[in-house]
Amino acid sequence: MLTLSNISVSYEGSRILRGVNLLVPEYSLVCLMGRNGVGKTTTLKTIVGLVKPDAGSVKLGETELIGLKPDRRARLGIGYAPQGRDIFPHLTVWENLKVGLVVHGAKANGQVEHVLDLFPVLKEMLQRKGGVLSGGQQQQLAIARALLTDPKVLILDEPTEGIQPNIIDLIGDTLLRIKKEARLSILLVEQYLDFCVNVGDSFYIMDRGAIVAEGPISHLNDEIVKEHLTV
Repeated sequence: MLTLSNISVSYEGSRILRGVNLLVPEYSLVCLMGRNGVGKTTTLKTIVGLVKPDAGSVKLGETELIGLKPDRRARLGIGYAPQGRDIFPHLTVWENLKVGLVVHGAKANGQVEHVLDLFPVLKEMLQRKGGVLSGGQQQQLAIARALLTDPKVLILDEPTEGIQPNIIDLIGDTLLRIKKEARLSILLVEQYLDFCVNVGDSFYIMDRGAIVAEGPISHLNDEIVKEHLTV
């Protein structure tokens, strides 16, 4: 569904990504892992069009995304919930959700009802401003808004960051349900190892801008964790 081939990115003379190859198969959840500052978020921004690579290819199915603007990529099926949630704090929950619908010019109809079924806490807060929600509620809103763009691939950057444990469990269960029911693929950047093991189908680990390990999530053993993930 999503294929990155030999992606390289430089910034002010420094090489940030070094020939990154990554595959997100259809209807799977892929975890992109690594210590801080190794290039994970830059990889995601390259996919969604916020960073221009020096070389390489990003394909959604058979469609080349390099050269397309972020809004065009969103319309083709790239949904994105960035690190830090990035909701609109002065808009209500309902207004934030409507931003997701704008991407496809969609009407509310059953889409919003389905998303609110996935995140029922939002149903009770539709008229509240996004800025007064807790961190966990804002994260749920960010994922819900991304789902309303009707993505083929949902990209999430650190969805558990700063979230209380019970909400992390809820988000994990919801991602598994989304993958199963909506028949979409998910690319997840995450440092919380247990979360990845619980929800992931496969993993990639980055170090110094390159992929250094990959495989089925069942192959993520203590040796790999100690070498590439332990601080």
